Amino acid sequence: MQIKRVTGEDDRIGDFISEAFSDYSISKNVDLNYEEYCFIAENDKGEIIGAVTGRAYYNEVHIGDLIIDKEYRGQDIGTRLVKTVEEAYGDKGYEKFALTTFGFQAPDFYKKLGYKLEYVREDKNPKLSKYFYLKEI
Repeated sequence: MQIKRVTGEDDRIGDFISEAFSDYSISKNVDLNYEEYCFIAENDKGEIIGAVTGRAYYNEVHIGDLIIDKEYRGQDIGTRLVKTVEEAYGDKGYEKFALTTFGFQAPDFYKKLGYKLEYVREDKNPKLSKYFYLKEI
């Protein structure tokens, strides 16, 4: 056996993970219900100015990354992207939306959108404390 770091794209990895995840869920009699997603916001020139990515699996939709170009922040683009995820997955049988954010990122933003703080993993640098949020569907 050899363990190595992979730095480029290799379709075998995604295929392996997808198949193994699915097989394991089936063996445990759990519905995987897996789907990756990505929604983008574009300006009038067709340039990407914001994106939200994540995965829906088991009984939750996880928001992984939300980023808005610095020139477009404060214009409700992040709100619209999160609402788009909620609208896309709110009626597909999932029970909750989940996400994490660091102290320097967006805890207040998610609270404003109705996400409830589950807990905070405190860090000696408060900017790096990690906030865990949940929103029931």
